[in-house]
Amino acid sequence: MAPKAGKAVVAALGEDIDRLFAAEPDVRADADDSVHQMRVATRRLRSVLRSYRKLFDAEQAAATEAELKWLADLLGVARDAEVRGERFTDLLAGFDDAPAEITEALVGAARQAYADAHAEVLTALDGKRYRRLRKVLKAWRTDPPLAKGLAREKATEVFDDVLRRDRKRLRKLVFAEPTATPADRVEMLHDIRKGAKRLRYSCEAAGTVLGPDATDLGARAKRLQSVLGDHRDAVESREAILVVAEGTHAPASTVYELLADTEEAAAGRAIAHYPAAAAFISAAK
Repeated sequence: MAPKAGKAVVAALGEDIDRLFAAEPDVRADADDSVHQMRVATRRLRSVLRSYRKLFDAEQAAATEAELKWLADLLGVARDAEVRGERFTDLLAGFDDAPAEITEALVGAARQAYADAHAEVLTALDGKRYRRLRKVLKAWRTDPPLAKGLAREKATEVFDDVLRRDRKRLRKLVFAEPTATPADRVEMLHDIRKGAKRLRYSCEAAGTVLGPDATDLGARAKRLQSVLGDHRDAVESREAILVVAEGTHAPASTVYELLADTEEAAAGRAIAHYPAAAAFISAAK
């Protein structure tokens, strides 16, 4: 007998909630990559709630999604600082004689920003708001507020509709991108990246229900997300370097310019892969 949509989505939610809870002790210990793992789990869970929203009580789902956004945003500040620190370290490794003040201004500042943001995360994890969220997620783990009608439908049909809807949303963004002005294109590409991420997560949640078709589509969406993520990281790194470089003088200004040029080139290399990565979305389905 084909599984019901409600049972299938509960299983998908449970996996993501388990990931979130499993990452928490490592975040508290500041283990390597732990903030990233908890942030991904939080975003996956929020994405599933959004994509499969018609399977849940709308009010309760919206409230839980909002709390997950709050947590993801907190983790995001720390993760973004962590990524900048790692990226700046790698960039400066290509310069034999980079002045110490530049290393401090870039790497040192990013690491301090991470430490400050991580402290904020720990405060939040010990706070009432997160404890309430944990309690809600524990309830969602086994008994989420399902919309009984749709939850009784066949999972294959409901999940396929979700994937079609998320794919259509992404296709609309991809088709609109060529019309964006140069000033708007970076944000448009960021929106496409977010759309690809949403499609990826909805596909991964549907993998056990829809099989290889969903798995393959999710892998293609992940590839698009990765290409645009590399582009975004390079663009944001370049912008951060230029902000720090303001008001500096030679020789430091020359090093900053070279670093910014390196990131501009990295952004160009990343975006060169975009057309091929986005080609799958144009196929009619």
